[in-house]
Amino acid sequence: MSQPLKATRTPRTNRSNSSSGSGSAGNRRASAQRLTMRRKLAAAAMELFATQGYEATTVDEIAARAGVARRTFFRHFRSKEEAIFPDHDDTLVRAGDVLDAAPPHEHPLDTVCRGIKEVMRMYAAAPAVSVERYRLTREVPALREREIASVARYERLFTSYLLGHFDEGAHHDGDDDPLLAEVAASAVVTAHNHVLRRWLRAGGVGDVEGQLDHAFDIVRQAFGTGIGAARPVPTRPSATVSAKGEEDVMVMVARTDAPLDEVMRTIEQALKR
Repeated sequence: MSQPLKATRTPRTNRSNSSSGSGSAGNRRASAQRLTMRRKLAAAAMELFATQGYEATTVDEIAARAGVARRTFFRHFRSKEEAIFPDHDDTLVRAGDVLDAAPPHEHPLDTVCRGIKEVMRMYAAAPAVSVERYRLTREVPALREREIASVARYERLFTSYLLGHFDEGAHHDGDDDPLLAEVAASAVVTAHNHVLRRWLRAGGVGDVEGQLDHAFDIVRQAFGTGIGAARPVPTRPSATVSAKGEEDVMVMVARTDAPLDEVMRTIEQALKR
């Protein structure tokens, strides 16, 4: 039997809330400088890949085109194929921030949909660059593999978040919520990637966020009521009905989270009395 969604969630342990205001400002500046350099190296790499080919381009050439030393390149990227994805690390952090700041009443699937929008906004912020990068990843298997690895990181983040809304110690045979959490996370990522590829093939034009919202609506229809839906019957009734006076006025009291089918059954049983 499935476990109910938790009302609260423990913040991810890799975050620190103890930074002073000045320290946080310094961290933001350092992060911005790091991202600027990563983007500079990425632009140099993409220019060289486009003009002389991926295989013929070396790390030394990328560093020289960016006007930095080879060691600077390796402070930011481990390999040349990693260099054309400069924003993924920072975007992963922003997506995680969305999950961490989710209001307690929000459905976890809605939170995940909001989180992955950070990824789409990263691509939409520079359409021409995104379209060229898409072309390169289609042509170079090594770049395609790097892209797949990046997508897997987002999927792990969102799956972990959804699973965090269930009591993992209570998982047992017949509990489908862990499966639903993983499938739903995969569905959100798949919907995002489908819309993104379609947008990139169209040259990076059009209302990509509107298309993404439509895709998420489809995911919600499939999974939005599934996660945590098959729950144990509560010990106190979700809805009660009582009659008042001789005119058969029926008064019903129901919890706001009472399943609609249970409410309807309660009404039907009261009417048959």
